[in-house]
Amino acid sequence: MVDSTTDALPPEAATTVTEPQPEPAKVFTGTAGASAQREYDRRKDKREARIRDDHPYLGKLILAVSDDPQSTQAWATGARGEEVLGQRLDKLTGRGVHVLHDRRIPRTRANIDHIAVCPAGVFVIDAKKYQGRPSLRAERGLFRPRTEKLIVGSRDCTKLIHGAHKQVDLVRSALEDADLEGIPVRGVLCFVDADWPLFGGDFTIDGVHVSWPKKALENLLKPGPVDDQTARHIHRTLASSFPPA
Repeated sequence: MVDSTTDALPPEAATTVTEPQPEPAKVFTGTAGASAQREYDRRKDKREARIRDDHPYLGKLILAVSDDPQSTQAWATGARGEEVLGQRLDKLTGRGVHVLHDRRIPRTRANIDHIAVCPAGVFVIDAKKYQGRPSLRAERGLFRPRTEKLIVGSRDCTKLIHGAHKQVDLVRSALEDADLEGIPVRGVLCFVDADWPLFGGDFTIDGVHVSWPKKALENLLKPGPVDDQTARHIHRTLASSFPPA
């Protein structure tokens, strides 16, 4: 005999079965320094092939006793700086910091080294591995307004500040397009292995913080207005806006 008990249950006693929501796809954080390393390898391979073609018998000897030009070595140095900073950033992922490495700026050949999303907001971090001491130089003439320059060793590197502003503006625009306006976005120039003094030394120039890895990372752990759920949403949004380079 068929049991009709279930059919006799009142409608309000019926159990509603809901399909489980799929887990969001995991964000690929990227590989720090990957695009710079690829560019170094490309230039190095191109030079080696050219020398071997031009000097079939002496090419191997020429390569053994000569170095890559400075313009090529700079890519390897930059990749190493990004990798060192990226490793330190990755150690903060369990402490409320969500990171992205080596992100491509759409429709350009440029990239953003690191993006960190944390309670204090979004930090756009440009890693540099330069020799010399970073310093702020203020200049003012009798008939000129005050100007500030970023000096590293004896070199004027103020153009790095302009580059940081462009990256910050791009990240801010991506957030506004995703209805996330109002999120604090800050630019950071982080000099790895520079000649920093024993005490102090970091500074801000035109809104961009110039610092070393330990000091820069301390700011990522400070409290702020962004809760973790919002931070994860921002992280996913920026990962989509700036794909891996």
